[in-house]
Amino acid sequence: MTPVTRGEPTLQAIDLTKRFPGVTALDSVSIDIHPGEVHALVGENGAGKSTLIKLINGVYGADEGELRLEGEAVAFAGPRQAWEAGISTTFQEINLEPFMTVAQNLLLGREPMRGFGLVDVKKMNADAARLLRRYGIAFDERRPLGSVGVAVQQMIAIVRAVSTDAKVVILDEPTSSLEPNEVEQLFRVIRILRDDGVALLYVSHDLDEIFELCDQVTVLRDGRTVHTGPVANITRLELVATMLGRDVQDVRSSGKTAFDIEGRRIGEPVLSASGLSRYRVLSDVSVDVRAGEVVGLAGLLGSGRSETVQGIFGLLRLDDGEIKVNQVVLKRGSPAAAVSEGVGLLPEDRKAEGIVPTMSVKDNITLAAGRSVAKWGFVSSSKVEEIVGKYVDRLQIKVTDLDQSVGELSGGNQQKVLLARLLCNDPDVVLLDEPTRGIDVGAKAEIQALIDELAVGGLAVILISSELEDVIEGSNRVFVLKEGMVVGELQGAAISEDAVMDLIAHAVTDARPESA
Repeated sequence: MTPVTRGEPTLQAIDLTKRFPGVTALDSVSIDIHPGEVHALVGENGAGKSTLIKLINGVYGADEGELRLEGEAVAFAGPRQAWEAGISTTFQEINLEPFMTVAQNLLLGREPMRGFGLVDVKKMNADAARLLRRYGIAFDERRPLGSVGVAVQQMIAIVRAVSTDAKVVILDEPTSSLEPNEVEQLFRVIRILRDDGVALLYVSHDLDEIFELCDQVTVLRDGRTVHTGPVANITRLELVATMLGRDVQDVRSSGKTAFDIEGRRIGEPVLSASGLSRYRVLSDVSVDVRAGEVVGLAGLLGSGRSETVQGIFGLLRLDDGEIKVNQVVLKRGSPAAAVSEGVGLLPEDRKAEGIVPTMSVKDNITLAAGRSVAKWGFVSSSKVEEIVGKYVDRLQIKVTDLDQSVGELSGGNQQKVLLARLLCNDPDVVLLDEPTRGIDVGAKAEIQALIDELAVGGLAVILISSELEDVIEGSNRVFVLKEGMVVGELQGAAISEDAVMDLIAHAVTDARPESA
């Protein structure tokens, strides 16, 4: 996989250091990215990956060190300058215009023009179609971007990034919203770029992707470079141990799942949802969960997993169905009613639907606390400090202080802040949609352990994860969904990856769900 002759680096970061008040985010970090190579950047959340990317793009200025592009020292005043110099970056959060067409998004800022300052729409569409064909993407360039799913939008964002004759392409968690077939399509695009001599920096928490796609790997830990070298020269176990700063033997001995199903004592039913229906989204979906139980929802993207919990919580308006919490019928379409009856939801997209990045950790945690921190309409500062301190300690949230903006935290710590917000309301049932998406292996294990702790403590948990292994290992029962319908229920020893995939592959459904 690794080229025989590497040549001179396209991009070099040399002893980059970045300090923020009370913390050194990067400490003398160096990395060389060569033409025709895919260089993986890995590390736990908070290791410094995002800071390094922002330094490269000119979002931050380095306190010490130097950045070189094709041997020349550079210092960008912002992402626009970096882009003009040949550095294109796609982030995990898609930054496109949903009301514009695919073609307009692909060529934004460089549209072909005709007389009187007007855009040549015909040529723009033709150029966009040619770009899509170049990278094997079959899609109508004239459609509004917002009319397609997140996965397609992610692919469009990547094509836009690489369509500018970029010298360096940085991909930050590009597969987080993609299904397996879409991941393979993305990999084809990346391999085309590598063959064209582009230097690629690939940030991912998925070890399978690293070992399938990447030539080199650099590991950051606590803001420092702790390893760099060919992927072929390190094992998966060694890579995880390096990321965590532990011995290989320690990682091997603790490699078992953080879930402990045997330790749970299953109690009475807490939540029962029956006949949930929404035109062309859900059809007669029924699920239930008992105290001390983790129930998994499995299925492919678009199967109705997220829509089921959104319907239970009241975010998705249902055409029909009944939801009971502790035998009390819940008012449909009312998140306030769900919260008041002891239901909490961790949303799928923590950036768009969860955290308020400009607000403090303290305010994010207590955002929905309501009566637990207030009396007679007045918020008790001492109660806020008590509750926030309790959950910061319990969930081991890494912060400089409670007034730190939550947007400055790593993905794993942001997820813990949202979990703390849920627990503030002392819920009876929690709906966890992708609780470990986009976080590192260490934070993932911590959140898995917390989920297990919640269940052992008597909470009822509904768990959704794109990583089927998490659902299988962590669930007492699993409902399998396909095209908005429940096509099977598995429990105990019957829960396996083969059983889930068999149901998805062979269950017969009637086209798309209609209203009940």
